[in-house]
Amino acid sequence: MNYAIVNIQGKQFKLFEKKYSYVPKIIVEEGKKIILNKVLFFSSEKESYLGTPFLNNIIIEVEILQHLKGKKIIVFKKKRRKGYKVKKGVRPHFTKIKVISFIKK
Repeated sequence: MNYAIVNIQGKQFKLFEKKYSYVPKIIVEEGKKIILNKVLFFSSEKESYLGTPFLNNIIIEVEILQHLKGKKIIVFKKKRRKGYKVKKGVRPHFTKIKVISFIKK
């Protein structure tokens, strides 16, 4: 099974061919195809490639499927014996992507 480890917005993700993945929000319209060129590692059935730090001869074509929000994360701060309590919540934004193909130059 082909897979690659890529850098998207400073975070590393393991992407498989023809599979879905959730990544931090990418500001591109739904249905568009983009190319990821920050590939750190690529593995196929026959061989593996390790970048220093990136691989220049491999790019990944992905399709943006959906933009969505994750589950709410509660942030609660308290200082004891001071009467200080703050409760906030945040819902992180994600993008659902599908890997179309790995392209070797």
